Formats: sequence, C-alpha cells, structure tokens
Amino acid sequence: MSINTEKSSVMMREKAIDVPNQRLLITNFHGSQQEEDLSEPANCEGYGRIHHFRRLGSPGWPENPLPIDPASRKLGLPREDMVKAQVFQNAACNWRCWYCFVPFNLLAANKEHSGWLSVAEILDLYQRETHAPTMIDLSGGQPDLTPEWVPWMMRELKRRALDQSVYLWSDDNLSSDYFWRFLTDEDIALVRGYANYGKVCCFKGFNRESFAFNTAAAPELFDQQFALFHRYLELGIDIYGYATFTAPQDTGIEAEMRRFVDRLQGISPNLPLRVVPLEVRSFAPVHKRMGSDHDRSIKVQWSAVRCWNSELEQRFSAELRQQSIYANPL
Repeated sequence: MSINTEKSSVMMREKAIDVPNQRLLITNFHGSQQEEDLSEPANCEGYGRIHHFRRLGSPGWPENPLPIDPASRKLGLPREDMVKAQVFQNAACNWRCWYCFVPFNLLAANKEHSGWLSVAEILDLYQRETHAPTMIDLSGGQPDLTPEWVPWMMRELKRRALDQSVYLWSDDNLSSDYFWRFLTDEDIALVRGYANYGKVCCFKGFNRESFAFNTAAAPELFDQQFALFHRYLELGIDIYGYATFTAPQDTGIEAEMRRFVDRLQGISPNLPLRVVPLEVRSFAPVHKRMGSDHDRSIKVQWSAVRCWNSELEQRFSAELRQQSIYANPL
C-alpha cells in the first residue's frame, strides 16, 4: 500500500507546527533509539545533535562536498574534508524511506520524544553551547512540512546579529508545494535574499520504481520532484541536490540513469554537477527494516552510481567535474 502523501502531509503538518505562536515540534534525542547512533552526545538539552559532514565516504563512492563547500565559501573558511553542524530535527515526516537513519517513531510527531520550541528558544539553546558550530542544519523529519521554520530562523538570526557568522542549511524531500502554499511573499523574499543560506533537495531514486521502493509513496510522485526543484531553482536561492540510487533490481539501469540525468539537465544543463549521490548504509534503525529486496538494493546502488559517473564523464569535461560544486551556475 502506498502512502497517501497529501493526506499524510496535512496530518503531519497539523501536528508539527503552531503558527500563531511560531512554535515547532522538535525532536528530543534523550532516551530515543537515534541517540544510540550519535557520534557525540545530544546537546541543547537533548533537542540538538552534532553532525560531522564528511567529504569522503566508502572507497569508490563519489565525494560529498555538501554542505561543506557552500558553507565554507559563505563563511570565508578554507577547504576542509569535514565540518561540524548543529542539527535540529522537526519531528514529522510524510514519507517512510526505508533507509532513513531516523527511527520511524521520531517521524510521527511523537510527543514522547519531542517538544514545542520557538526559534528564539532554539537559538537560546544553541548560543548556550560551548564552541557551537557555525553551521545550523534544519533537518528532519521533513522540514518543508513546516516551511515557516526557515524564514523564522532567518529573522531571529538577524535579530541576534548572527546572520553573517552562522550558515543556515535546510533539507527537503521534494514531496509538497508547502513552501509556496504557506509562506507569505515577505517570507519568500527573505529566503531569496538571505546570503548565508543553502538548500538541498533529495531525489529519492532514479526512476518511478526505485522512488516508490525507497519512499513507500505513489510512483507518479517521482515526476513531481523535478517540477518542485525547478520552482525552487527559479527563486535564485543557492540550491543543491542529493540522490539515492537504491532500487529493487538493476534491469536496464544504464538507460534509466541516462533518462534521469536527461531530466536533471531539462531543469538546468549544469544541474547534475550540483547533485550528489548519497550512499545508503545500514544504521541500527535501518537494519531492522531490511529484507532481501533491501539487501539487494544496497548492491544495486553501486551499479547505479557507476552509470551515474559514466553519464557525467560523457556530458561534462574533467575541468567542470573537478571544480567546486557551487561554481557550476544553474
């Protein structure tokens, strides 16, 4: 049975945001299964975690410069292979990607492992931390179920004179048009003009079959991802993409990957150079969800990424492929 994305989105949004009081339901990691996987203890009284973004993954997998390079450029920092970010997770998601490192009970607006916080309270917690990272990552969950979170944070960072010294990064699973449905023109103008901000959108698969397998959502929503990304691109914000290549089988994978890259270039010729394949690994919550199809899909992603690499080599010069990810204009 596919998830009814529209119904799920409405329900999760209602549970995850208090617009009149400008509060969000934020995950608290203390006592949660996710806490067991954290490389550093949860901070910000349990409402935050430190994430180490690393450029290098498994041998043979493409490097991941996100959000390392965009953040370093905006903050005037040297090139690094690892940066720390202060992560806050909203406590709701409308999809259930089987490989998500977040336990599903932390995606269901679970009051046992979350609490209502305003952005002022979030930043109060952040500023109390010793040696707080200069990057804040608004993650989830699905942050764009509550798109107000980004402009609310921007205004509060400006009010505290942190907008020049802190880089703001947010995630989106390309599942809804809530950014345009719920933000005001003033909100959108703020997002468009905010200098130290970057956004990443994740393509959940390379065709309809892999998308449905990965998300448990209806396969036709695979196509919606491209339309939504194009709308974000038209705003002129600093935008990037992730892609996950797990799939139940690898039949015809070369042709399917070619069509996927064609569709990315249909949005913008250089877009594939701003999309990073994410390697799916089996974290503790993930392992318990996996069956034989999922085990096979872990191997399929390696066939898929080889096809991805081949497509980029055919379409872009070595010089373009080697330059910084933000240097490729859209």
